[in-house]
Amino acid sequence: MAHPGAELYGSDRIVLESVTALTAAGWGVTAVLGSDGPLVPLTEESGAETTIMPMPVLRKSKMSALGLLSLAVEAARSTPSIVRMLRRCSPDVVYVSTVTIPWWVVVAKTFGYPVICHVHEAEDTAPKLIRIGLGAQLLLSRRIIANSNACRELILRDIPRLARRMHVIYNGVAGPTVEPTPPRQTLTGPIRLVLVGRIAPRKGTDVAVEALGILAGRGLDVTLDLVGGVFAGYEWFEADLRRIAAAAGVESRIRRVGVVAQVWEALDSADIALVPSRAEPFGNVAVEAQLAARPVVASAVQGLVEIIDDGRNGRLVEPGNAVALADAVQATIDNWEISREQALEARIEASTRFSPERYRTDITDAFNATIGSIRT
Repeated sequence: MAHPGAELYGSDRIVLESVTALTAAGWGVTAVLGSDGPLVPLTEESGAETTIMPMPVLRKSKMSALGLLSLAVEAARSTPSIVRMLRRCSPDVVYVSTVTIPWWVVVAKTFGYPVICHVHEAEDTAPKLIRIGLGAQLLLSRRIIANSNACRELILRDIPRLARRMHVIYNGVAGPTVEPTPPRQTLTGPIRLVLVGRIAPRKGTDVAVEALGILAGRGLDVTLDLVGGVFAGYEWFEADLRRIAAAAGVESRIRRVGVVAQVWEALDSADIALVPSRAEPFGNVAVEAQLAARPVVASAVQGLVEIIDDGRNGRLVEPGNAVALADAVQATIDNWEISREQALEARIEASTRFSPERYRTDITDAFNATIGSIRT
């Protein structure tokens, strides 16, 4: 298994679920991670032999002639290490967990190892040529797993011939280890909003801060917790957030919690969870908010519309529209009794639909089916 990082964000947690599923099913797993981090001891605890090995990662900062040239140099330098690892393990399957490390797919295929690629990305704003370039590696994969129908359809829009190899497996999201505190019966005192996710334009943190200003301007006593760190290279965006908050006069209403190992305490102390992402291939944080029994207001984008049924288990708004986000939050507050009951029902539904047990069964079946097709 090759994965570019070792943090505990969405794709990292799904890699851990995959390792757990496969080792429990009797597979021997060697996890090759591109860096050190909190994921390392967890994969080891789940039964995987874990190795840290720097690898070339395709990031947006590389999307230039000079960037692609440097990536090609990194790929060439990493090839001997990848080949040695493959020969040492002699794997039945090479599991590449994201399209951002395409060189693993190329090298594995070159040396005759079957590849399963797990796609967690849905870059619908990237130029078509770049999207096709990212998707081309999937032509070398025996099986492709997409984490949502939105992700699947975006890939097939550019490379339709992949349809027969592509399967959707929704993420498995573990809930809190103890029963969550139910939403407050009545909203007395400050109404507490929370946004869990990296601080970056993609996550719509600026939209949430603008919406906070709008709600405060309407006379609502609201606060906002930002749970997550600044995405590397986006320090300028945090400065923008401070300017937006200052202009709206809501600096004192925002609490920066930072990165946390578990989100449950942050969700438990909140009244309403915001997921104002501009792009979200799946949306683990929306499911986590449901599992915490908190009303969710999210963007009507990509995988989020497969999690949230507008008006039934949450509210959906136009992405990037702070007024629409503020309106939906206010509607949630004004109809609190209904919002509260829907959140309690959404928790029950999410605990089944997105359970780790269901995911582990599905991912193990996918691997077993791949091996079966090779042997026949």
